[in-house]
Amino acid sequence: MFLASLLDLVPEYNTILIKLKDLKNYLPGVLKLKINLVPTEYNGIQLNQLKIEIKEVKEHRTAKILKKSLNDFLIDSEISNQASNYANSVLNTLIQAESEVHGELAENIHLHELSSVDTLIDIIGVASVLDKINGFEKNIQIFCSKIPLGGGTVNTKHGSLAIPAPATLKILEKSNLVTFGGPIDSELVTPTGAALLTNLNPKFLQYPNEMRISKSIYSTGQKKFKNFLNILRIFYGETEDLNHTDYNHPLQKYIQKVAILETDVDDVSGEILGSFINKLEKEEILDIQIFPSITKKNRPGHIVKILCYTDQIFKLIEKILYELGTLGVRFHVINRVCIKRTIERKNIEINENLFELNYKISFIESAKGIEIVNIKPEFDDLKKIGEEVGVPVKKIQLMAQAKIKQIYDEFLK
Repeated sequence: MFLASLLDLVPEYNTILIKLKDLKNYLPGVLKLKINLVPTEYNGIQLNQLKIEIKEVKEHRTAKILKKSLNDFLIDSEISNQASNYANSVLNTLIQAESEVHGELAENIHLHELSSVDTLIDIIGVASVLDKINGFEKNIQIFCSKIPLGGGTVNTKHGSLAIPAPATLKILEKSNLVTFGGPIDSELVTPTGAALLTNLNPKFLQYPNEMRISKSIYSTGQKKFKNFLNILRIFYGETEDLNHTDYNHPLQKYIQKVAILETDVDDVSGEILGSFINKLEKEEILDIQIFPSITKKNRPGHIVKILCYTDQIFKLIEKILYELGTLGVRFHVINRVCIKRTIERKNIEINENLFELNYKISFIESAKGIEIVNIKPEFDDLKKIGEEVGVPVKKIQLMAQAKIKQIYDEFLK
């Protein structure tokens, strides 16, 4: 189903199908192979369906044979290194999963159902389409909603097994895919399907991301169910962010998703706000700011603004509601650039006594090497030393700054 949808993104998809038919010349035991993308209809919806006719003998195919056939085919194909690497990663994921399930060395594994030429059709087909649409470039992002796994049992060479199959589960264990059981008793995710998605490393989204949709595609498989639509839907399009981002800039790797939470209060005292800030120090927040404001009834109030990681959003909203008594909290997820930082501990001498002082070094790593942005002594350390020796913090700060040149030179060595 995945390949059936993707093929519709390529105007000349027949060239890919013609090439895939050559697999019978690369994988021993394939006697007949026909592949066609055909239109079909379900509940009035036009769908793509991949029709594959296979006649093969696969009893003695090992992982080694499958890998050799894959790479022989890729060498003779006009396919990029990125697509070739993806195809190999998918097959290696399948082999490793089977190896872990059966407790055997990967090179000795017999893949049984997965040794069919059908597996190579899916792997090479998906890799080829993604290659045609530049799907392995950095400016392409892939998103995926929750995946239904199905339920019940499936018949295999090893007998009847619970769904999801053991190999499928092994693959999902190492992925970031979000799944759920059901909603019907049938296998809805195969090991190959799980491996194809896992190696694309899609981001989870419950609903489609903000985008200008240029194409929507529906596909179906061979199975028909009474109360379940066996349909895969793909959206393809562009976002403003993707069009205006410099993906070669060294700061790209420092992008983080964070959230801003905001609420307005006009009936909370300064003592309550102060207590609220103290309680938030125990939480995983990045920053908090409180601004004076005038509300709609000309009452003096405050805007409470919190910066946090996205996995803390609702935990912090709950705390805001209970601690401040507000009726609502606004939030939105944004990107931020946050460069690397590290701490260097140095000794400084004050009044003939040595004190340990932490220096925070912020820096950027790029193709040119490490570029230091700033070096500064930690203020809490300066304050503590000043209190111990009875010297103004400003003077301690000047003494600490004398060490910065030495730290700079040592850090870049």
